[in-house]
Amino acid sequence: MIFLLKIFVRLALRLFCPSIVVKNAELMKTKGPVLLVVNHPDSFLDAVIIGALYPRNINYLARGDVFRNPVFGFLLRQLNMLPVFRQREGKEHLHLNANTFRQAVECLRNDGIVLIFIEGICLNTHELQPFKKGASRILESAHAEGIFPTVQIAGIGYSSFTAFGKGIHLAFENLSWPTPIVEATDRVKFNAAVFEKMERLIEVPKHVGFPRGLLYYFALPLYIPVRAFAYAKTKGSVFYDSVLFALLLFTFPVYVALVVTIVLKVKLILG
Repeated sequence: MIFLLKIFVRLALRLFCPSIVVKNAELMKTKGPVLLVVNHPDSFLDAVIIGALYPRNINYLARGDVFRNPVFGFLLRQLNMLPVFRQREGKEHLHLNANTFRQAVECLRNDGIVLIFIEGICLNTHELQPFKKGASRILESAHAEGIFPTVQIAGIGYSSFTAFGKGIHLAFENLSWPTPIVEATDRVKFNAAVFEKMERLIEVPKHVGFPRGLLYYFALPLYIPVRAFAYAKTKGSVFYDSVLFALLLFTFPVYVALVVTIVLKVKLILG
């Protein structure tokens, strides 16, 4: 299922984001357990892009409030997403994070990849926000059990957080961290080292725009109402880009099938 979804999303990204530059792409072939630490400027689209491009399946740590809906929660878990609750989402949910971090360590024990957005918040900006302790906490728990994953840092940048036909720059770098994290000062040092590398990796690309060709004018009747619907539902929040992409991802094939059906019927009527 995930393999087919990746292919589908990659095809959609070629339209939504016609220019995607990946620096140090060979690091995506890193073997063994990987703790993938990423900045978070564009909501779910960040995870969608990295997950589609990465050759291995990824386990994601995602904001816990979206799991409260039973249907969404089930679907997200099928996509290897694990809930992380923040204090603002209710202190009564914080105890659930212990189980999530145990699952993350178990993934690493099985040579899996765990992705965490270290800022713990999504803002439409390329300026890094203060790091939370989630990544260092996972690493500390893994070290305590003799698991030393590769710490891989990714910096993602967008030419726009709202426009169709955006450019994307994604860069990777592995961080050597052989010293076990055992106390608070170790966590502070780890976050500082990640911050310094991640800040250098983030690059804002030039905006490309969507080519004004046949495909552009073909998709325009769908894009205009979908864009208006996405904007109305998200009210200009950080979710706008992700919602727009998701709507286009699932409505465009239906739109194509509908247009083809109409054309064939008209052709049949006209003889």
